[in-house]
Amino acid sequence: MNLFFGKAKAKSTPKDAIVRLRETLLMLEKRENFLQTKIDNELKVAKANATKNKRAALMALKRKKQYEVQIEKISGSRMTIETQVMAIESANVNLETMNAMKAGSDAMKNIHGKLDIDKVDSTMDEIREQMDLANEISDAISQPVGFGYDMDEDELNAELEELEQEELDSKLLGAEAPPVHMPSVPNQPLRSKIQEEEDEDAELAELRASMAN
Repeated sequence: MNLFFGKAKAKSTPKDAIVRLRETLLMLEKRENFLQTKIDNELKVAKANATKNKRAALMALKRKKQYEVQIEKISGSRMTIETQVMAIESANVNLETMNAMKAGSDAMKNIHGKLDIDKVDSTMDEIREQMDLANEISDAISQPVGFGYDMDEDELNAELEELEQEELDSKLLGAEAPPVHMPSVPNQPLRSKIQEEEDEDAELAELRASMAN
């Protein structure tokens, strides 16, 4: 078929369509400005010949009217193209959004295709086993070690009981021994105080007797 009709045209992308429509809008705008210049010139001719040459003034006004009709058509075309551009842009945004969402969905399917609940549970069990092993190793390392031999707890308890018995025997022997009487020594400071009080009483009695005489 291509031998008869030539190569098939490549499909236009939304971006290509928008570019072409904007180029058309620019061309129409230039055409509209050109016609507006013509209208302004014809209006000047009509004014200049309004009183001098009515025929020339009427012809100028007719041409002005024709240019205005063309501008109205161009304005309608521009409005249609601008609406089409906005519609294509909106559709293109929707398309890009859908493509992005589809890519995200495919990525999630690809990830979940490599995972299942059994694999997740198995991995979590392995993690827990390794954590338990790490705790056991930590506990084993923190335990005090013997200095080359194992201590016999029964032997240590027996030795402790012997020491307690010796202490009790020592206390009992100390309680049964007779008390040792130490020779009494007069309390010299107490006697001195009594003597001082007696001397003060004697002096006080002598003073009262002298005052009575």
